[in-house]
Amino acid sequence: MEKRAILAAILMAGLLILYQFLFLSSPPSPDKPPPPRTEEAPKAIPPPTPAPRPPPSVERPAAAPRTATIESPLYGAKVSSDGARLEEWVLHYRGEKPLVVPRQFGPRGLMVSRPGVGRQSIAFEMDANELVLGQGRQSGDLTFAGQDQFGLLIRERLRFESGDYKVEVTFRLENRHAVPQTVEVLLPWATVREWPKDQGELFQGQRPSRVVSLSDGQVHRVELSAVTDSSGVDGQWIGLESEWYLAAIVSQTPGLKLFTAKGENGMVEVGLKAVPPPLAPGQVWEGRVLYYVGPKQYDRLKALGVGLEGAIFFGGFPVPRSYGGLPMEWFCVPILWLMNFFYRYSGNYGLAIILLTLMAKILFYPLTVKSMASMKAMQSLQPQINALRAKHKNDPQRVQRETMELYRKYKINPMGGCLPMVIQIPIFYALYVTLSVAVELQNSALLCLGKTPAWVPGLGGAELWICDLAQQDPTYILPLLMGASMFIQQKMTPMMGDPRQAKIMLMMPVVFTFMFLNLPSGLVLYWLVSNILQILQQYYMNRRAKPTGKDSPKEKGSQR
Repeated sequence: MEKRAILAAILMAGLLILYQFLFLSSPPSPDKPPPPRTEEAPKAIPPPTPAPRPPPSVERPAAAPRTATIESPLYGAKVSSDGARLEEWVLHYRGEKPLVVPRQFGPRGLMVSRPGVGRQSIAFEMDANELVLGQGRQSGDLTFAGQDQFGLLIRERLRFESGDYKVEVTFRLENRHAVPQTVEVLLPWATVREWPKDQGELFQGQRPSRVVSLSDGQVHRVELSAVTDSSGVDGQWIGLESEWYLAAIVSQTPGLKLFTAKGENGMVEVGLKAVPPPLAPGQVWEGRVLYYVGPKQYDRLKALGVGLEGAIFFGGFPVPRSYGGLPMEWFCVPILWLMNFFYRYSGNYGLAIILLTLMAKILFYPLTVKSMASMKAMQSLQPQINALRAKHKNDPQRVQRETMELYRKYKINPMGGCLPMVIQIPIFYALYVTLSVAVELQNSALLCLGKTPAWVPGLGGAELWICDLAQQDPTYILPLLMGASMFIQQKMTPMMGDPRQAKIMLMMPVVFTFMFLNLPSGLVLYWLVSNILQILQQYYMNRRAKPTGKDSPKEKGSQR
């Protein structure tokens, strides 16, 4: 019964993902700004009627962009003076993990947009070429200053921290022209809709697959293939995500809008847009945003205080949250905390999963004992029930009545074997979900013995044994052990009902083994340990079982 219930929960997981596709609302509705007026100035201003193409600049050709490097214990980065754009962002997280990939995934820096001109990147001057953070320096700034051909001075500051994956961004607009100006400021991130087929991921989660945002108090997710143009959406943050990593931009100034766009050449854009009021001559306007570019670690995202922890998809149970399902974070967040607690003391996430599984079994031991006892009692009645079926094979209703009479006579609840397991399903499913989304398992080993020799057929160069709990077992030993343990468990579990159904149930270990062949090792390890503990519990209960006495159902049945 336990395995059938768990199988149902896993199948529900696929339905949960299917129902979660919600689209960002509000189609694009850009404000129409007043046309700029011509002024005598060193820089050309568009004529009253905007030209179909941007007016030529009278400025000197911009110098070649400079690049500043940032190094911290958590990441290494490069920032270009062209738009203060992140050109490189490599996480020092369980290996070297580049999240920014040129021409495929990354920010486009600060851009300004004007009526009739379109977007323009700002050629900045920056104050430093290097920033090194560590124990002696917990944070540091890079400042940028530049002016466009219309006399708009823009200053930007990027603040980096040694102990976090966030970047605080402050930008300041100042109108240095003699006429009012209307502009939009955009901070977009872009990615390809489809990753090049000839270029695989360097690590799990490098490629974003969805747009995720928080607006109207709800987290929305849209597959990249379904992104549409939308602008002017009120919200707190927007980003690009995979299952384990997130690049998000968070609004920290009232009035900033979320936007998405279908770009050229199969690109998708997301970001924030600032639409300040028309700037009078000499007027200043400031905005602030926050970048987060890193792993989806729940505690770290929660500590930012902006709701980014909602980017971790836990789902609902037994139906999606939007249909009234239980929020799975009620169960998953405590489980995640416990797993990390065990890791702090064991130093091994494989051992942490084993300890977590052991704790779950101890917690539910009373329910398991009650379930096993009920199934044992029902098994003892099976010969009498089979006799009733044979005697009244043409009267199924009478068989049902007399079967229920037997249950009442011996005080057996037919639901007693299933109900305790049904109560445990949300917890078991929460364990499954938690281990599926936990980025902490990446590159975490259970017992890594190194690589196999190149001459080993099929496994040459594969790491042994479990060097990455987020990856499948390359040797398939773990899922085969899981299938064997499941078979032993079913053989030891009291069987009830039609014998043909019992034979069909013996096929479940084979089905589960094939299902688990390509699943992450951490999940298979949890299931294997759970089966082993269940076998030990069943063995213990069988040893404790007393011989059948004169009051047993069999004995009473023989006296009738």
